Amino acid sequence: MAGKTKSKENAGKADGKPVLLSGGNPQIAKGYGDEPVQAYIAAMPEWKQDVGRKLDKIIESVVPGVEKAVKWNTPFYGNERDYWFLSFHVFARYVKVTFFRGSSLEPKPAGTSKYPDVRYLDIYEGDDFEDQFTEWVKQASKLPGEKM
Repeated sequence: MAGKTKSKENAGKADGKPVLLSGGNPQIAKGYGDEPVQAYIAAMPEWKQDVGRKLDKIIESVVPGVEKAVKWNTPFYGNERDYWFLSFHVFARYVKVTFFRGSSLEPKPAGTSKYPDVRYLDIYEGDDFEDQFTEWVKQASKLPGEKM
């Protein structure tokens, strides 16, 4: 049966591209640093990839030397390893940004969570989010990170 086995690295990848999970979220191996985050962004479908690039660019410009990782098929950003101030995740019709201390941001992001500190920003195709997102990143990066 030579040639019929797949390595774990390529399992589920018919053409070498990451598998898109439910809602179009890319399945990316967990890892620290820019490389897995860029792999996630490159695998984001359709217009969501441009949103991912904008989010990443804004975060890098506001927080030089930001820590990055992909965990649970989601990019995370923080000021130190394993202490995160935000993440984002692809859904079928939008990209959801999670601010782990979002209840401390002004103005508060509209999306609420069952966790009182967490707030969400849902970005839909065509949304103009950059200015407000930049301000929230400035604020969020100064708050204590969430250990994960």
